[in-house]
Amino acid sequence: MAKAYFDPKPTKYPFPEQTDEHYLEVKKDNGTVFDASYSYVDRSKSFRWKQKFARFMLWTIVFPMVRVKLGLRIRDRKNLKTHKNELTNGAILVSNHIHMWDYLAILCALKRPKIGVLVWKKNVSGESGTLVRWVGGIPIPEGDAKAALAFRQHVNAFLAEGGWLQTYAEGSMWEYYAPIRPFKTGAAVLAIDSNIPVLPMAFSYRKPGFLRKLFGQQAKLTLSIGEPIYADSTLTGTEAQDDLTKRLHGEVCRLAGIDPDQNVYGPVFHEDKRVDYY
Repeated sequence: MAKAYFDPKPTKYPFPEQTDEHYLEVKKDNGTVFDASYSYVDRSKSFRWKQKFARFMLWTIVFPMVRVKLGLRIRDRKNLKTHKNELTNGAILVSNHIHMWDYLAILCALKRPKIGVLVWKKNVSGESGTLVRWVGGIPIPEGDAKAALAFRQHVNAFLAEGGWLQTYAEGSMWEYYAPIRPFKTGAAVLAIDSNIPVLPMAFSYRKPGFLRKLFGQQAKLTLSIGEPIYADSTLTGTEAQDDLTKRLHGEVCRLAGIDPDQNVYGPVFHEDKRVDYY
């Protein structure tokens, strides 16, 4: 758990009323169609070479930049070693989503080549789409049942091969936001269907120094890594999904230094507002 709770109380971001909505605007659209024929997990030789190049750039240039820019500290990496055997055959990763670079921080912390991340489809069709794909971005299709089925098949195959999949259960990125927002059940659904554990993580904040404040940085980041959490084998269907989702939410709160009972949004999700990924 983070040593101390610090809330940057951001004021310059136009956070929406609904906690899963996006507030950032994607200005470009390259016209990519996310249908049943789209390669959600691209296995072509040319794409694999691009990913190798991206990993080289991450290790040599990006990760040092991430540590400096975010003031990144990583806590409890020992949990990765302690539970290495449990995580070998695949894992779902879940964390709060509070910075444009937080996925890069997770890659920096885990130091594992085969990690994918579920992303808003506009992040792939937008101006940074190529880079998002190279570092593991898997766009989530919307409004197309056949595309959703193809997406699930690609993701399930990736997990069956021992891949780790980062998910953002809050549903959107809210920069420097401290409370842990309600979780969707997508991470739980994938974990239960693939019979693999979920590894919870949480970003928390530290007060910035004089120079960081001078350049407008609201906080330094700490990433805390938890221990694997499993679905309750005595439960089935939505009951199992909801139970795992609630436990994940509580653990992410704890890792962020927040008492789940004192979290601003109270319930993990409201049934009438619930939006599942799939």
